[in-house]
Amino acid sequence: MSPWFYLVIAGLFEVGWPLGFKLAHTIGMQRFAYIMFSIICMALSGYFLYIAQKHLPIGTAYVVWTSIGALGTFAIGAVFFGDQLSLMRCLGVALILGGVILLKLSA
Repeated sequence: MSPWFYLVIAGLFEVGWPLGFKLAHTIGMQRFAYIMFSIICMALSGYFLYIAQKHLPIGTAYVVWTSIGALGTFAIGAVFFGDQLSLMRCLGVALILGGVILLKLSA
């Protein structure tokens, strides 16, 4: 498999742990399950990042990994939790995405 595939999988698991923590605060009866979900997502995210970094530069891999997590978490917050969507917040997200695209193009 491509290291970029593993990096995307790592980034998707990176979205899982803040989601689990948010749900642990929101839905108290299942708090332990959501915290465990977060811990599992952290471990899997780190593992897939480890695999991806065997073939990708560490700086590029780290920036893409955290960006997938940040953009995914931003989108989940806006869509499912009613987080504010202002012009400045969306511009910030667009700048992050633009930086990731530049990194990928330069590789």
